[in-house]
Amino acid sequence: MNSFIEPPRIESLRVRNYRALKDISFLDLTPLTVLLGPNGSGKSTVFDVFAFLSECFTEGLRKAWDRRGRFRELRSRDCEGAIVIELQYRERPGTPLITYHLEIGEESKGPVVIREFLRWKRTHPGAPFYFLDYRKGEGMVISGEQPESKDQRIDKPLAGPDVLAVNTLGQLAENPRVIALREFITGWHLSYLSAEAARGRPEAGAEERLSATGDNLPNVIQYLADQYPERLERIFETLRRRIPRIEKVDSRILDDGRLLLQVKDAPFSTPILARFASDGTLKMLAYLTLLYDPEPPRLIGIEEPENYLHPRLLPELAEECVQASERTQLIVTTHSPFFINQLRDSQVRVLYRDIDGYTRSKRISDMTGVTAMLDAGASLGDLWMEGYFEVGDPFASGEAD
Repeated sequence: MNSFIEPPRIESLRVRNYRALKDISFLDLTPLTVLLGPNGSGKSTVFDVFAFLSECFTEGLRKAWDRRGRFRELRSRDCEGAIVIELQYRERPGTPLITYHLEIGEESKGPVVIREFLRWKRTHPGAPFYFLDYRKGEGMVISGEQPESKDQRIDKPLAGPDVLAVNTLGQLAENPRVIALREFITGWHLSYLSAEAARGRPEAGAEERLSATGDNLPNVIQYLADQYPERLERIFETLRRRIPRIEKVDSRILDDGRLLLQVKDAPFSTPILARFASDGTLKMLAYLTLLYDPEPPRLIGIEEPENYLHPRLLPELAEECVQASERTQLIVTTHSPFFINQLRDSQVRVLYRDIDGYTRSKRISDMTGVTAMLDAGASLGDLWMEGYFEVGDPFASGEAD
């Protein structure tokens, strides 16, 4: 097994003018952050901010922009100005806090990067130092392992005003800090797991990482069987505890070169094809495969894991997420009180629409009286269902579902 290396951590996120997120900040993010809220409160929009940023790095700003309907659909309604996404993160514990700022506008020919910068403050006291700063394809980067003002400044124009500087310069060896951010963001995994997708018969061939939909689940099972059999057995052992009749899952290569996923359940001697297994079984297997990844993505996003799963499985899945958060960072959206029952109040935030129609966020640990009730033995899910949270009730005055 690989030696453990503490992953990068996002400590805060600020978003402006992105759909319902007119101006919102998430401070002091934990390794596992769970977002609650009624339908339409903005949970999926926060999830999509991470997906949008990831796609900007892997496919380019213009494709990510077009896919979401451009400014017409992306910018907050009745608002003017640029869309802003700003992350603060640390590459490792004890390293300087780095701010990545991306400001996007639109001109006649399409999207433009109005401003993109990286800055940090390495000394106290001291002013923040910008070691990458670009506007519409023009700007500079400071080279070096620990960039400072005395290091070489490189003025390097980009291919166009819609090109991200970090994505371009993060491929050059003289920019280690930029490389680190590019690798961090391109290593994110935003999950839209579908049991139906996992039933398919993909082309044979081992694959290391589960896809967003899970359609390559047989390939990942094959990879784990070849390279990490002990990790695969841990997945099966956990699956057997969650779904007791399941004994084993195999991927078999067919004569036509495709992979077939088979599920063996007790007491029968022959397995069934994955397409006849339950949705819950396949989704649980896919989640465990993702969370037990020997080299997990730098950030994992999971949207509404409760779909197709029995409620009693959700506290167990939450525990798996807590354990996985030691090796990666997780953002989870949910409607389920069962999922949050095992979590700390500092890990959970409630999203809601204010009377102006835009999304707000409140951490449960900041709500009056909740921590005391938890200390007295209450559970988060029960408090939520019984109306003890200050916000997030879709029928409350001043909030919109």
